Amino acid sequence: MLQLPIGSMRLRRATIGDLSAIIDLLADDPISAARGDSADASDREAYEAAFAAIDSDPAQRLLVVVDSEGVGSADGSDDGDGADPVVATMQLTVIPGLARRGASRLQIEAVRVSSSRRNRGIGAAMMRWAIEDARVSGVPLVQLTSDAARVDAHRFYERLGFEASHVGFKYRVVTS
Repeated sequence: MLQLPIGSMRLRRATIGDLSAIIDLLADDPISAARGDSADASDREAYEAAFAAIDSDPAQRLLVVVDSEGVGSADGSDDGDGADPVVATMQLTVIPGLARRGASRLQIEAVRVSSSRRNRGIGAAMMRWAIEDARVSGVPLVQLTSDAARVDAHRFYERLGFEASHVGFKYRVVTS
């Protein structure tokens, strides 16, 4: 459970039944939408293949936050079938490494909170959960990247204690 100023919500591993909601969260973000995450039905097969790859890799966890306070079901329960509304998502990857005396890293990717639920503490609770999960798992470094255009997100991460310590680069590979 994520404890929020507005109550609590459940954080759990995503199921294939959550895929449409996750795709919608990506499309709800203007930067992701500009990169092609438009929730177009013709992309469903690619998203399903990506979900299967993530779900089958023990180093990966695709998580969702569901509103388990009754908005999505009569009794507020969630049995993992996607019945409660998905309001946020993030992907966590444990990366083993040799640098830093063999330290592993927890990479946080694709953090998205529904635009209708932002500024309610959901994102902060998710990040605190991920940091605590890394600590309990013995992973000494949590890292993430954020598009340079996401100035508000950068302030958010800095408020949580993240440091803008590196410059990231991307190279687009043309594939067939």
